[in-house]
Amino acid sequence: MNAPVDPTRTAAWSELTTLRDSFSPDLRGWFAADPGRAERLSLPLADLHVDLSKNLVTDEVLAALLRLAEQTGVAERFQAMLSGSHLNTSEDRAVLHTALRRPAGASPALVVDGQDVDADVQSVLDALSAFADRVRSGDWLGVTGKKVTHVVNIGIGGSDLGPVMVYEALKPYADAGIHALFVSNIDPTDLAQKTAGLDPETTLFIVASKTFTTLETLTNARLARDWLWQGLAAAGAIDDSDEARTDAVAHHFVAVSTALDKVAAFGIDPANVFGFWDWVGGRYSVDSAIGLSLAIALVPDVFRDLLAGFHAVDEHVRTTELSRNVPVLMGLLNVWYNNFFGAQSHAVLPYAQQLSRFPAYLQQLTMESNGKSVRWDGSPVTTDTGEVFWGEPGTNGQHAFYQLIHQGTRLIPADFIAFVNPAYPLTDGGQDVHALFLANFLAQTKALAFGKTAEEVEAEGTTGALVAARTFPGNRPTTSIFAPALTPQVLGQLIALYEHITFTQGTIWGINSFDQWGVELGKQLAMQIAPAIEGDADAVAAQDPSTQALLEYYAANRK
Repeated sequence: MNAPVDPTRTAAWSELTTLRDSFSPDLRGWFAADPGRAERLSLPLADLHVDLSKNLVTDEVLAALLRLAEQTGVAERFQAMLSGSHLNTSEDRAVLHTALRRPAGASPALVVDGQDVDADVQSVLDALSAFADRVRSGDWLGVTGKKVTHVVNIGIGGSDLGPVMVYEALKPYADAGIHALFVSNIDPTDLAQKTAGLDPETTLFIVASKTFTTLETLTNARLARDWLWQGLAAAGAIDDSDEARTDAVAHHFVAVSTALDKVAAFGIDPANVFGFWDWVGGRYSVDSAIGLSLAIALVPDVFRDLLAGFHAVDEHVRTTELSRNVPVLMGLLNVWYNNFFGAQSHAVLPYAQQLSRFPAYLQQLTMESNGKSVRWDGSPVTTDTGEVFWGEPGTNGQHAFYQLIHQGTRLIPADFIAFVNPAYPLTDGGQDVHALFLANFLAQTKALAFGKTAEEVEAEGTTGALVAARTFPGNRPTTSIFAPALTPQVLGQLIALYEHITFTQGTIWGINSFDQWGVELGKQLAMQIAPAIEGDADAVAAQDPSTQALLEYYAANRK
């Protein structure tokens, strides 16, 4: 892989710096002077309608940003990713999450490192669908012959955040009476609360761990296995023999992993293991076998529609010129705010309760990908990288943190997401509640863009010090994303949109967006500290004074 381009040494970066130095945002004036601004800066992306017009850009700024994308090789690097080049330089791996959603029979076939990637992907997808159909139809039964009613996914990071987000978003499509639950935290409260009230005879566990060594996942898997054995034994469903326990695990546990030996040692039949590949990063894996819980709870066809939505955006990025390429443009806008205006965070505000976990999902996608201080060749970055992504569904956020976005001193770009048609149309005294909800969606972006002047406040009768308090500066940048409804395809499009926004930024900054070494040190130290918590004097002595003092507090207060 070639050395990354230093963006700060490009002609486009110099041009953007000059533009920023004389930049005076004026959304009111720009809209007044250019009646076609909204139409010109609103673009289609598959089923999504994306309005970029309330961003702090002029045609001149957009042109310079597009030149930055050209001069840093965004389009070329995207093509390299699609073809299987080893973009993950620190682990010498291809980056092929886009291959997970290529349709069957796609041409030309994708062969990478001598492996038929398309055949591998379709084989796992077919096996996943067949197993999901067995569970949904009642062909797969628990050890006592009862149908599965609850699926518990045990994973962490990408093996949890993606499935739980998609399940919450598409829950209206769950039609088989099978409920999905998700356990990730090693805090025993998580597993205890998720299994409370479940019937071991009708519960299926999915253990999702590529290497089958993840500390949190394997700990929770063992706890779940103990819960299963104890519950079945208490009900008289199994005896205390090893054979009965092994049989119970075989009927109530499956895995998503590549470590067949470790899975078998746990007691799971290797025939019930669904694999994926080292070219799938965890935060890009929801459209792999990691989505098994979704195929079961929602139906395999819904899962395939989700994949089709991903692929539609992949094709948009691959085939659309940069000037109308929505993910690229949104990534460039993020670079503009981050590197030229010092914006340190980015709000994602879905006006859809079903997307309540979408901001949390994006936190891993964006911050684990682009939270880097070295470039893909190991050299230091030359500019700031990454943003803090955060958010809550509207209108909850309006009553919590919107004050800071509207009138605070920090620039916080925000993406607003909404849907024309609700999953649950309800009225209140004849009032369409969803229409009221969308009125808030539209009002907030308008208020952030155009604000309220002191003269307008005074014209309403306000005087004195209250005038300043009720004045809104405006010129707060937002992107509005609208779609007809939150369907599986639309959700796939939304996820892929942010994947490729993240890719665009990472390419411009010259970083490897596909490794995550930053999570390793804390995990290593945890294993060193664990004996100290258990009272090992040598392990305690090896700690720093602060950690020792905290261990003493723990020992003194643990009951």
